Amino acid sequence: MLDRAAIASLIPHAGSMCLWHALWEADDQRVRLTTDSHRDPQNPLRREGRLAALHLLEYGAQAMAVHGGWMARSAGGGAQPGVLAAVRDLQLKVEWLENLPDLLTCEAQRLVANAGGWMYSFVLRCGEREIASGRASVIHLPT
Repeated sequence: MLDRAAIASLIPHAGSMCLWHALWEADDQRVRLTTDSHRDPQNPLRREGRLAALHLLEYGAQAMAVHGGWMARSAGGGAQPGVLAAVRDLQLKVEWLENLPDLLTCEAQRLVANAGGWMYSFVLRCGEREIASGRASVIHLPT
């Protein structure tokens, strides 16, 4: 398991923009993380005290970044920078996040990895309830 500080060392998201608080499982293809940052009144994604479900895409994308950083560190290197390039089949099953009572969990699975980038699927849950899912692609930036 990795805590928030260790997760923050894997990704470029600094301070309160590091949304995940614990990495519970990771292997070559998958990662599982949890957080309660959706309930934090200081969450930087909130607007007028509300946190829209669309921000679950950022949670999913950060889970992908955590996995990429974890994989790179496990191989003795650093994560290659990338940008979110495409989102497919995004399904949001709630409207707002700030009042969800349980921890958020994300399970992300790498579907494709090559020199140009990665594609992942992800599922986000609050407790046992699925609240979002989709697929996203990241392209690598030149270093």
